[in-house]
Amino acid sequence: MNREEIMKLIDTGECIDIEFKESRKATNKDIYPTICAFLNRIGGHILLGVQDDGAIKGVDPSSVQKIKKEIVTSVNNPQKMNPPVYLAMDDIEIEGKIVISVYVPESSQVHRCNGRIYDRNEDGDIDITHHNDEVAALYMRKQSTFSENKVYPYLTMDEFREDLFQRVRKIIGIRDPEHPWLSLSNEEILKSAGLYLKDYFTGNEGFTLGAALLFGRDDVIKSVLPYHGTDAILRRADTDRYDDRDSVETNLIESFDRLMQFVAKHLPDPFYLEGDIRISLRENIFREVVSNILIHREYLNPYPAKLIIEKDRVMTENANRAHGAGAITPESFSPFPKNPKIATFFREIGRADKLGSGVRKIFRYAPIYSGGASPQLIEGDLFKIIIPLSPFTEEEVRTTDKTTDKTTDKTTDKILSDRQKRIITLIKANPRISQEEMAEKLGLSIDGVRYHTDKLKGAGILRRIGGKKQGYWEVLE
Repeated sequence: MNREEIMKLIDTGECIDIEFKESRKATNKDIYPTICAFLNRIGGHILLGVQDDGAIKGVDPSSVQKIKKEIVTSVNNPQKMNPPVYLAMDDIEIEGKIVISVYVPESSQVHRCNGRIYDRNEDGDIDITHHNDEVAALYMRKQSTFSENKVYPYLTMDEFREDLFQRVRKIIGIRDPEHPWLSLSNEEILKSAGLYLKDYFTGNEGFTLGAALLFGRDDVIKSVLPYHGTDAILRRADTDRYDDRDSVETNLIESFDRLMQFVAKHLPDPFYLEGDIRISLRENIFREVVSNILIHREYLNPYPAKLIIEKDRVMTENANRAHGAGAITPESFSPFPKNPKIATFFREIGRADKLGSGVRKIFRYAPIYSGGASPQLIEGDLFKIIIPLSPFTEEEVRTTDKTTDKTTDKTTDKILSDRQKRIITLIKANPRISQEEMAEKLGLSIDGVRYHTDKLKGAGILRRIGGKKQGYWEVLE
C-alpha cells in the first residue's frame, strides 16, 4: 500500500474491516483475534503504529522487522492460528513515522485463534466459540461463498493421481527443503491444505471440489464438473474460426503448464532489460494471466473459460463471483480471493504470487510489452483481461534476437540474464541435468528453460552433446 491509501484508511476510522493497533515496540497480543475475526468475516486492514483515535504514533524503526517476523511466524503456527494463513504486510513512512499495514483476506475456511473462534462485528472482535448457532451459520456461509469448498462425500483417495502428489513434493522440496508437506502422506497434504471439510448444513464430510480440480484424474474431474475446461485459441489469419486451438480439460496443475505452452508457442518474447538484468516480459505477464483464469474462476458456473490470441491483443474470459463492477486500476484495486485454498496451493508450488501482486505486475509490464498500450481488467459476472499486443512483426522480433546474440558474444557478462546465469551454474554443477529439472529449480516452464538454453547455444556459450537421455551439456565460456 502507499501513503495515500493508508491515510484514506485512517480517515475512515475503525470499522468492520479496519483496525488500529499502537504496537510501538512489540506486537499487540490482541492482534491475533482480530486477524482471526477478519479471516472469518470479510477480511480487512490492520494498521500498526496508529492509535484508536487515528493518531499516528509510528512503530519504532528498530522493531519493524521483529514485529513483521513475529506476525508471520505466529499466523503460520497451527497452534496459534488454525488453519495457518499467509498475510501481505508493508511498512510505509508517514510524517516521519513508520506504519505497518497488514492486509488480511477473507478466508474460505473457519479459523481459530488459540482454539477460539472469532467473528467481526462493527469495530470489535467477538468470541463465538460456544455460540453453536453462530458457529454453524459461519460454516454454512463459508461453504456457500466459495465454490472450491463444495464437499463430495464419496470422493476417495483412489480418485486422485499419485504422480501429481509426487510432482508437488518435488517442486516444494526444491523451493523449501524444510516444508512440512514433505513429511505428510497424500491424504494429510489434502487435509493440511484445507481440501477436506465437513458441510455443516448437510452433515456430509469429505474431499472438496478444490481437491478434485488439483489432484483428480481427468475422468473424475469431468464427473464432478462436466463443463470443466479452458479453450486456448489462436485467431489471426482465420478470424471466423481459429488457426490453432487447445482444449485444456485436465487438473489445474497441468492446465497451467498447457496454457503457458500455448502462449509461448504463439507469442514472441522480445528482448528487455530491467536494469542490467534481462527478464521475460511474456512470462511475467502471462504467468499472472493464466494463474488468474485458473485460480479466480467461479467453477460452479458452466460458462467456458477462454484464452484468445488475436492479431492485436490477447483476451481472457472466465466466470466470476463479482465483488464490484467495471474497470480495475492499480489505484482502485482491492484484492479479493475467489478460491483462496486453490490460490494458496498455487503459491506453495510457485505458480502464483501473493494476493494482489499479480495484478500490479500485469499493469507494470503489459505497457512495455505492447509498446505503450495499457491492459484492461474488467470486473463483472465475466472477469475479462485484455493485453494489447505490439504491432511488431515476428521477423522484427527475430532480427532483434539476432542482434542481441551478436552483442552477447562481445559483452557476455552484461547481457546474460539472471536466469541464464543460473542455468549455467546448474549445468556446471551437473552437466547431465535435464530441462525438466532446470524448470523445477528455476520455477520456469519447460518452454521458458528451452528459450534460455537456445539463446545460450545461439550465443556460443552452451552446447548439447549427445541425445536427451545419454547426452550432457557443455559450457563454452
